[in-house]
Amino acid sequence: MAPKSSNNSNSSSSRSQPSCLARLLTIVGVLVGILTPIVYLVERNLESFYIFTTDEMHDVARRAVGAHANDTAAIVEYIVAELAEKHPSHINPRWDVRDEWFFNNAGGAMGGMYIIHASITEYLIIFGTAVGTEGHTGRHTADDYFHILTGEQWAYVPGDFVPEVYPPGSMHHLQRGTVKQYKMPEGCFALEYARGWIPPMLFFGFADGLFSTLDLPTLWRTSRVTGREMIANLLIGKF
Repeated sequence: MAPKSSNNSNSSSSRSQPSCLARLLTIVGVLVGILTPIVYLVERNLESFYIFTTDEMHDVARRAVGAHANDTAAIVEYIVAELAEKHPSHINPRWDVRDEWFFNNAGGAMGGMYIIHASITEYLIIFGTAVGTEGHTGRHTADDYFHILTGEQWAYVPGDFVPEVYPPGSMHHLQRGTVKQYKMPEGCFALEYARGWIPPMLFFGFADGLFSTLDLPTLWRTSRVTGREMIANLLIGKF
């Protein structure tokens, strides 16, 4: 009788495995069915969630560069002060606090960053390095506007034979879903503004830290500050 009991047990186990898989697929299907129209509706109305404009970012960056030339700290202070005055509830004004700055490794490039604003549909940061870097832009779910403050950024797409060159005061627009190689040949800092779906971009931002540098303290600081800013904005109704 014992062997029969064992066979019955194995038979029940084999029947339960497809059943569990079917339930999982059903749950996934239901979630996709619920979320797809929601995402579709939000996508069609993304503009209504934005609190910044591309013209506003380009204007403040150009005026800051014009007022302070190659003084990066003064340029950053100028930009943050003006944005904090216009959008007091949505700006992290602590640009001069050392702990608000941390490394960012993404796409092979490395630099320092400071988060001015982070929400579900927009982020605004200062990104740059004093020693130069180069890497992959990533292929993102948001449009990315890179306003050069000091130094130069170069970009390249396959099929071109000369680089795109962006000097101080210029703006490099990386359209959503597109990709380039980029380089900051020497010291370069920029005001980077992204608008679209921000959370999926975080995978690109964390990948090098998780699978290459293994710099867990930096990953923690990045997660903590990004989460802090996103949650703070969500609590006041900013998506």
